This record gives sequence, C-alpha cells and structure tokens, in this order.
Amino acid sequence: MENILIIGAAGQIGSELTLALRKIYGNEHVFATDLIKPSKDISKEGPWAILDVLDNKRLVHYVIRHKITQIYHLAAVLSSNAERIPIQAWNINMDGLMNILDLAKEIPEIKKVFWPSSIAVFGPTTPRQNTPQLTITEPSTVYGISKIAGERWCEYYYKNYGIDVRSIRYPGLISYKTEPGGGTTDYAVEIFYEAVRTGKYECFLEKDTYLPMMFMSDAIQATINLMEAKPEKIKVRSSYNLGGVSFSPDDISKEIKKHIPDFEITYNPDFRQQIAESWPESIDDKKAQEDWGCKTTVEIEEMTKLMLEGVKEKLTK
Repeated sequence: MENILIIGAAGQIGSELTLALRKIYGNEHVFATDLIKPSKDISKEGPWAILDVLDNKRLVHYVIRHKITQIYHLAAVLSSNAERIPIQAWNINMDGLMNILDLAKEIPEIKKVFWPSSIAVFGPTTPRQNTPQLTITEPSTVYGISKIAGERWCEYYYKNYGIDVRSIRYPGLISYKTEPGGGTTDYAVEIFYEAVRTGKYECFLEKDTYLPMMFMSDAIQATINLMEAKPEKIKVRSSYNLGGVSFSPDDISKEIKKHIPDFEITYNPDFRQQIAESWPESIDDKKAQEDWGCKTTVEIEEMTKLMLEGVKEKLTK
C-alpha cells in the first residue's frame, strides 16, 4: 500500500489535493504536513503534523517512520510575496526541493515525487500566445527563477539517479476553499470574495490583462492523472505545460455581473502588473494531453457560478 506525504497541505493546492488523495488511497495512508494546522476536514480525518521541509533531520525521520512511498512537495513562497523577500524566498523554494530530491535518492522506498512548477518560468522574451512546451524561459521574478532552476534539478535527478519526479507548470489556480496566498493571479479569487462581501472590487491588474487560469478541480485531477500514469508515459521530466482557460479581469467581472448585476470593479495596477505582463496570455499543453490525458473541463461561465456559490456558502458558515 502507498503511503503519501504532502508537504504544504494547508495551502491552496494541498488542502484539496489531500482530500482527493485520501479518497483514493484511504485517510490513514495520506499524511498531511505544513507549518500551520490544516483545516478540520484534513486534521480530523487523517494523520497530520507540523513539519518544516527545511528541517532535513526531522524530514528524514518522518519519512522513515511512516514508510512514505510518494511525496508531494507543494510548499513555496509565491510570486508577489517572493518579490518582497527575494533571498529568503529563493532559499525556501530551492533548499526545500533539494532536500526532497536528495531524500528520494537516499531512500529507495520513495517511488515517486511531485513538485509543482509554474507559468512563472516564462518571461518577457517568451511567446505570449499559445506558449509551447519547449520555448524560451527567461523569467524576471524570483519565483520564476526558482521554478526554472527547480525544473532543471528535477530532470537532472531523473537522468542521473533515476528519481521518478514529475511536475506541472500550473497556470493561475482558482478555488473558494482556501483564500489566496500571495500570487500574481490572486485577483481571480479575491474578486469573488469581494463580490459577495461588498459588491465591489479594486483590481491590482489592468482590465485587459489576459492570463491562463484553471479551476482547482481540473488542476487536482491533472495532478493525480500525471502521478498515476505509467512511467513510460512521462516524456517530459522538467515540467509539463498546463493550459486551462485564459481570461482578463474585465471578462470575469462581466460574468460576475450576470449573477450580481450591481457588482462594480475598479482598477489600480501595482507592481504585480509588470509580473503579469511577463507571463503568457495562453498556454499550449498538447504534450500533456498526448502523454497522460490532461484536459480542462471547467470553463469561465461554470467556474463563476461555482465560485460564487462556494464563497457564499463558506462566508455564511
């Protein structure tokens, strides 16, 4: 039986991925860890612990003690937060990944590792429309630099040590279950909370700034599909493009107005506008589709409906 360790289980991805994996493998076989206590549905239904991925000695002890066979390493300092603390963010993002890769090299019981990359690996010189799997990657942010470096290390450990490490370049992820954590695409979650709370939102990006986005259920399913694919299906050992749906703040505000007619949006771009302009407007993920069956099922209309319903329910509780 697989025993799965999730590092960063209280975050936006981890909080939903933990529950999805427990449905597949059983509550007792998915170990949730973070620097803070996760939600009640995670902490009450299965094992959890406070664990710092930078504490290598405790990390090794935890993995051996619980006979871990798969690791999902999700902990990171995200794009806009990383620009405020660049050296600290680099150290956290890179040292954490290297600890996990070295752990997988030294402990043969660890069969698979998942590590998320991001569209932040692209930069101002990257083609912005239908950005291909193989293209120019010259990121201009600390987060993007750490992610492109991480991709190279993942491929290195696969080629040189046979570590089965798999990765996805996530677009902006949208979920009502966990509020934003310091990313440049956070507006696409914040806007729903403010629409329900106050009926208005001040956006930190320009109205026509297009970015690729994905509803969390699609991202979780893509992650599981990637990790459950047979090793011979995984042709990309750096990180797979994941496309999602591209839209702008203006697009999403128009969809919200279909449900909340009096909703108002204003624009006050800050430093995150420059970050967004260095990223792709749309992503080509044909390689992921061909290799392991990646697909997007939730479009902007359904996403808007699900987000508004989910946010209303959460705020009511």
